Amino acid sequence: MNTAHGQITKLAAVLMAASFDGIAEERSKSAQPLQIIVSIPERKLALVQGGQVLKLYDVAVGKPSTPTPQGKFVVINRIPHPTWYGPQGPVPPGKNNPIGTRWMGLSKDGYGIHGTNAPSSIGHAASHGCIRLRQQDLEELFDLIPVGTTVEIETAALAELEVFSASDSE
Repeated sequence: MNTAHGQITKLAAVLMAASFDGIAEERSKSAQPLQIIVSIPERKLALVQGGQVLKLYDVAVGKPSTPTPQGKFVVINRIPHPTWYGPQGPVPPGKNNPIGTRWMGLSKDGYGIHGTNAPSSIGHAASHGCIRLRQQDLEELFDLIPVGTTVEIETAALAELEVFSASDSE
């Protein structure tokens, strides 16, 4: 009886260890940081984790006279209901605010990811260099992205960067 009991105890220990290993593996997958990759020519923003695209968003990028900067940046702040400081003075949060309801500032001074009060600009080269999203997309992304997230802005297509769209992307 003691031998059978000992074998059952060992089996239970092995099963528990395997279970904990599986949980640890799932946690390490989910612990991989999110990353943003923007393709300027495609006017797409890819939310990426662990090399897989979780979601694609249509965006507006800088117009030729005020192009979006290329390079690797970091989200340095996140501001809900931001005030926009334009050439005519500050514009408080609200429907007239050209940057919408959320701001994610980048490590390149003056540039960020934000919404727009001109949704028809999405999909075009229309901004002053920032990345614009539709309000709903912006608010979804804002809730997912912490300060410190890497943002790569590229002049290549996502496929050239070996980033492929997820099956549930728009």
